[in-house]
Amino acid sequence: MQTPSRGSNIGSVFFSPLITLWAFLSQVLNEDHSLQAAVARLIAFSVVKGQRPPSTNTAAYSNARGRLPLEVPLELARQIGRDLEAEVPADWLWRGRPVKLVDGSTVSMPDTPENQAAYPQPRSQKAGVGFPIARLVAIISCSTGALLDLTLGSYRGKGTGEHGLLRELMGNFQSGDIFLGDAYYCSFFLIALLMRMGVDAVFPMHGARDCDFRRGIRLGKKDHRVEWLKPQRPQWMDQETYDSFPARIVVREAEVSLDRNGFRSEPRVLVTTFLNSRQVSKQDLARLYDFRWLCEIDLRAIKQTMRMDILRGKTPEMVLKEIWVHLLAYNLIRKVMVQAAHQHHKNPRQLSFKLALQCIEAFRQSGLLAGGNPHAFEYLLRAIASKEVGNRPGRWEPRAVKRRPKPFPRLQG
Repeated sequence: MQTPSRGSNIGSVFFSPLITLWAFLSQVLNEDHSLQAAVARLIAFSVVKGQRPPSTNTAAYSNARGRLPLEVPLELARQIGRDLEAEVPADWLWRGRPVKLVDGSTVSMPDTPENQAAYPQPRSQKAGVGFPIARLVAIISCSTGALLDLTLGSYRGKGTGEHGLLRELMGNFQSGDIFLGDAYYCSFFLIALLMRMGVDAVFPMHGARDCDFRRGIRLGKKDHRVEWLKPQRPQWMDQETYDSFPARIVVREAEVSLDRNGFRSEPRVLVTTFLNSRQVSKQDLARLYDFRWLCEIDLRAIKQTMRMDILRGKTPEMVLKEIWVHLLAYNLIRKVMVQAAHQHHKNPRQLSFKLALQCIEAFRQSGLLAGGNPHAFEYLLRAIASKEVGNRPGRWEPRAVKRRPKPFPRLQG
């Protein structure tokens, strides 16, 4: 990330959009997310460049963040993701086809009246005890790890489920893509829509649906093609849309074995639109489904490594900006990782996101990236490519916390 070149315009009452975005990015990249720390970094860089530094008062920067249009970080983040996906070499694809990972998550934010109105807390929590929470759904490139698009909405209420949010993102899929998601997305209407779009898909079987391998056309042991009948019209769907779907679709159901070290093999039924078992075997499906775990890793990098799980914005507008500046920073890091992979003949998925973040932050704080030094950037790429992450297919980690919390009483309303 380059330092701002117009530091002389920085004053206590004015921040240009370029400098405001630079300071905002420095906030989300640094462990200290505070406004004061961001202004302090601007002061330091201004002094180094021999320019007039801004005041230590954070009011001017805070107001400038409020004026920064949401479209700036949003469109920049999306464009970087699209550009990286368009330039992926063939050997990073799955049989020459792009795989797009889809998953949902949540983020929380300060308990203000404005945030509670837009993103109300779960009903299970008493008023004054919980925090506003937003649900988000993301599409991530399997090849590069870059975020292609994201949408978010309230955690509860009509049309706020992951399927409802996903419908806003369907324009990101093109014919020839492969949709990879968890069991929650395994529904008749989504699969039928993907078939219509020329997009293949792989999901685990939804727990509410039974699988009977005695039915349909047998393709092998616990592997068959079977017809799914169109269910009743859901409340969110209008009659015209419902009538546009076929009365039945043909899908393939195949039981695969998911192996984890130290555990017994776990059988799982996958549902897919890859109907030809000679072209795509059960083993191929199992290996393809293994990539779904990458989406969990990527969301963890965004939420935990970049500390986006608990936001700081006091209003819904600032929450949206904060999210998209995080995502812009995330995609910028992914872009540097792709450059390092190209330069050193590796796959981006072999590289550590956290190491890339640490290297970029260390080089930035040292001022090595300020003047566009090509030698410094070369060393940066070499450092990022120097370490490969472990290849652990079928990885599984329990969602449990070992470290105990402080022994203070909890608010109970």
